[in-house]
Amino acid sequence: MSIDALIVIIVLIIVLISLYFELAGTSFTFLIAVAILGICGILTPREIISGFSNEQIAVIVMLLILGDVIRKSSVVEYFFNKFFKGANTYNSYMRRMMVVVGFFSAFVNNTPLVAIMMPYVHNWSKRHKIAPSKLLIPLSYAAILGGSCTLIGTSTNLIVSGFVIDQNIIKGLKPLNLFDFVYVGLPMLIIGFIYILTIGKKLLPTNTDILSEVTDNIRQYIFETEVRKNSHLIGKTIKESGFLKMEGLYLFKIIRNNYNIISASEETEIEESDKFIFSGEKNIITDLINKQESGFTFPLVGMLSKKNHTDIIEIVISHNSTLISKTVKEINFKKRFNSAILAIHRNGENISQKIEDIRLKAGDVLLLLTDNELISKDISQDFYFISKVKEIRKPELYKTITLLGGTTIAILLAALGIVPLFITLLLLLILLFGIKVSSPKDIHKNLDFNLIFIIALSLAFGTAMIKTGVASLIADLLIKIFLPFGTLSILFGIYFVTTILAAYITNKAAVAITFPIALTMAVNLDLPPMPFILIVAFAAAANFMTPIGYQTNIMVYGPGGYNFKDFFKIGFPLTIIYMIGTVLILYFMYF
Repeated sequence: MSIDALIVIIVLIIVLISLYFELAGTSFTFLIAVAILGICGILTPREIISGFSNEQIAVIVMLLILGDVIRKSSVVEYFFNKFFKGANTYNSYMRRMMVVVGFFSAFVNNTPLVAIMMPYVHNWSKRHKIAPSKLLIPLSYAAILGGSCTLIGTSTNLIVSGFVIDQNIIKGLKPLNLFDFVYVGLPMLIIGFIYILTIGKKLLPTNTDILSEVTDNIRQYIFETEVRKNSHLIGKTIKESGFLKMEGLYLFKIIRNNYNIISASEETEIEESDKFIFSGEKNIITDLINKQESGFTFPLVGMLSKKNHTDIIEIVISHNSTLISKTVKEINFKKRFNSAILAIHRNGENISQKIEDIRLKAGDVLLLLTDNELISKDISQDFYFISKVKEIRKPELYKTITLLGGTTIAILLAALGIVPLFITLLLLLILLFGIKVSSPKDIHKNLDFNLIFIIALSLAFGTAMIKTGVASLIADLLIKIFLPFGTLSILFGIYFVTTILAAYITNKAAVAITFPIALTMAVNLDLPPMPFILIVAFAAAANFMTPIGYQTNIMVYGPGGYNFKDFFKIGFPLTIIYMIGTVLILYFMYF
């Protein structure tokens, strides 16, 4: 063994220890490792920075940008509103959730998709009095299973593709295609869904809703709604309308014909233009204003509801405000601030008047629907800005068609091998920026630079393992262990090592370590490289056993009130099923 190889092995051990015990972040750990290898002369400056020029890193960056554009366009949100409309039971909601998330995550990076979906899961759980812990792990697992079906569904597959392009073990090895993963990914998605919907759901814990514990003490707002013309609520009783069952929503009174105040009872029949005075949390208000099918309008909103781009914000009335002691009607918020008051919160006092008749006091918190110019104006004399609660984006038809059509065409052209994915995504983003679906100024806000550094630096680390012979050394050791049991056992061995590393040191680090070893094993055994490449990708991406194994697991870990044991109890059987299925499919496909 050479001195260089010994140094790489020592650095590899340090990397594993650092990642396992979380002594430093993943990107910083790889930065230190690559810097040491550079100082020792094992890696040249060109080799260290070569990862940043890798085509797959550029593809990942563009997919992250595209995913953010889709998220901001509200297209996915609109689809979710329609798709989940009739899901009123736990089983029906879970089935729909897993199908839609599994499908979308095959074509949209699964991390932002889970971020979009989580509020839906939480709000539905709260309304139907079901613990979110019964749905959040299935949400994460559905995203992982769906993302593993295509090249672009998860950044892990793109990282593996980047290694394929960057490697120098096998000359002329072709890059991975969009649907190289589907022959294994799709059957395993179906098997995974069956497991979750039968055995897995019985293992899910019923944890206290962490978010509800926090929000139970959050301010309750008074707000006013009006029954819109041709509303489905007209003719129904209060009981039949269903909003008495909504968690956190309380009906104070109904105002009819602008003066006739009716005590709200379950048998009161709803009429057109009835005004309802409610008390509720801001998330309920934002849900109502964004849903045409609610049957309500907010009477003070007016033409603001027609705008394509508005914000819901929280402000508090200052002690020297000119608005104090004036009614909302006298202030004329729409004319003065181009904003509409949706709701008012006043500490220690229950208000049950119409919004426009309320006299404002210092310290009143207002929920406003406004254009995005108000936030940038100097409004400190009258009120202080607290937070932006929600952005409302109404998709313009031609922009929506361009976004969805362009994305579909880009994926098809890449899948058919007509145009490289890099080129199709580049042209699509230029088009989207050109017609102002999004702005280039927003690119840096949502890019995961940490992810980009991890990938680029891990490629350099993989290069060091290959050029010093460490990858070959470890590959020969694994061959000696597993070859006596046959080729099938070698695939099981690679999968096992990769999935254990991914479970405890992150999947990107696992790929960086096991990819060069797996590819070297294929060469040394004179076997086709593709199953060895794909086994690393699936083992790293399909990680269910720990919260740190995959980023979507981390995202649901806190809100679901989970612990490590919950993930292991549900994820370990699924990991075993996925490993057996993946290895057998690849074995019969390639051997």
